[in-house]
Amino acid sequence: MSRAVLSIGSNIGDHEAHLRSVVEALGRRAVAVSAVYSTAPWGGVEQQDFLNAVIVAEDAAFAPDDWLRFGRECEAAAERVRVERWGPRSLDVDVVSCDAGDGEVLSDDPELTLPHPRAHQRAFVLVPWLDVEPDAVLTAEGETRRIDDWLDGLEAAERDGVHRTDLNLTGTGVGGQAR
Repeated sequence: MSRAVLSIGSNIGDHEAHLRSVVEALGRRAVAVSAVYSTAPWGGVEQQDFLNAVIVAEDAAFAPDDWLRFGRECEAAAERVRVERWGPRSLDVDVVSCDAGDGEVLSDDPELTLPHPRAHQRAFVLVPWLDVEPDAVLTAEGETRRIDDWLDGLEAAERDGVHRTDLNLTGTGVGGQAR
């Protein structure tokens, strides 16, 4: 069973619809969907705030590069245009972590680095991930730690910039629930 943690974000167009499109495209492969969070942009580019969420997905037929291809297809469907690194976008789908059934996949391939090389520095990834997997671990900088430990190591301003919204991507009435 291939299992992936996907971080999704949007700050152009119908943000909620863009995020929901990923959940809908995954269908039953989405086994857990976090609440939606409003977050300040990351990376120093002046732009609108983002809506962010995390999805845990499973598919026995998917390899890590299939999750990347899936994310890029979702971005293309949302008319994502890559103009500026860390710039505004209709939809961003990042493969944060992947388990191919025998443990966490570690890859330094420039096309798909796993785990995501900056996930441990981003509260907008860690906070929603805690919603759906409070005991999850992440390997970064040669160290495997619980994601709440990575989050505790971030600056307070980074953590405090992530705000839970009332938006729900699953239609169940409550974000942060397994499907």
